[in-house]
Amino acid sequence: MADAELPKRSPELRKDKINNKWVIFSPARSRRPSDLKAKSNANPNNQTSCPFCAGHEHECAPEIFRVPANSTNDWKIRVIQNLYPAVSRELGFENNRVSGQGDVAVSGFGFHDVVIESPVHHVNLSDLEPVQVGEVLLASKKRIEQLRDFDSIKYIQVFKNHGASAGASMSHSHSQIIALPIVPPTVSARLDSMTEYYKQTGKCSLCDIQPNELLIDESAHFISLVPFAATFAFEIWIIPREHSSHFHEIDREKAIDLGGLLKLMLLKMSLQLNNPPFNLLIHTSPFQDDPSYAPSTHWFIQIAPHLSGVGGFEIATGCYINPVFPEDAAKILRDVRISN
Repeated sequence: MADAELPKRSPELRKDKINNKWVIFSPARSRRPSDLKAKSNANPNNQTSCPFCAGHEHECAPEIFRVPANSTNDWKIRVIQNLYPAVSRELGFENNRVSGQGDVAVSGFGFHDVVIESPVHHVNLSDLEPVQVGEVLLASKKRIEQLRDFDSIKYIQVFKNHGASAGASMSHSHSQIIALPIVPPTVSARLDSMTEYYKQTGKCSLCDIQPNELLIDESAHFISLVPFAATFAFEIWIIPREHSSHFHEIDREKAIDLGGLLKLMLLKMSLQLNNPPFNLLIHTSPFQDDPSYAPSTHWFIQIAPHLSGVGGFEIATGCYINPVFPEDAAKILRDVRISN
């Protein structure tokens, strides 16, 4: 895409009404937006003794379930315990311990699982057919529903790290699930911001989005767009058209529909940005019994490419600098053609 096709823009500060934070858009800090690409392949396919590959199941932590359930050597998806968990399912959950200085600590109880998305090492999530991507999403849904049975679990985060600089320690395609006995402050801040928007407008902030020039693509049940105040260059959100607070409420039809749109977004991003490292995050609502939150909270998927590092300003302020305006990123991604 030629520079002349994109408007010249001055720096601008935009407020993210979903997460209640500010983002600085500074196009002067980059080359042409269309030239932003990852420097190297994010996931070199090194198959040497990979425990996630078919035939190496005995090298993994204990299995929780597999898809199909009765499969042996022909499994498609496996959900297993993480061999190096961030939290421990073996601990009992303890109440807060408060020190004399007001510091608070609880036991490191929780669950940390891995979803192996394919038995084949070199197959990425974007290589799967839409129905297969949908099956991966449904495997996460099933595990979330199992973890809901634990009264002490308050929040579950599903995420995928692709590429070493995005936090992936294994090149074999997989995602992770961490279940916690607390609601992380960033999640609480997002929910508070969405609730405040609902109180002021009577509308859900995500249902109220009018994508217009931010739209990338859409399906029967979902839309994909670059958010108005995107934290990262070429960041993508996938949002359910129908209001829903919890990801685990998704049914099979919608999961397969989402699988097709998610695959398309990953392919567009990979082609345009040279298979960049990225984080894929499912932002859902905590487990809670208060029905008053339901009208204002809406789950969505965030895909955040890693095209530059985080500097001191971002760490100090929580205010990120994005070199690509969302409207430009959306146009570039819309124009990426996927060959069949």
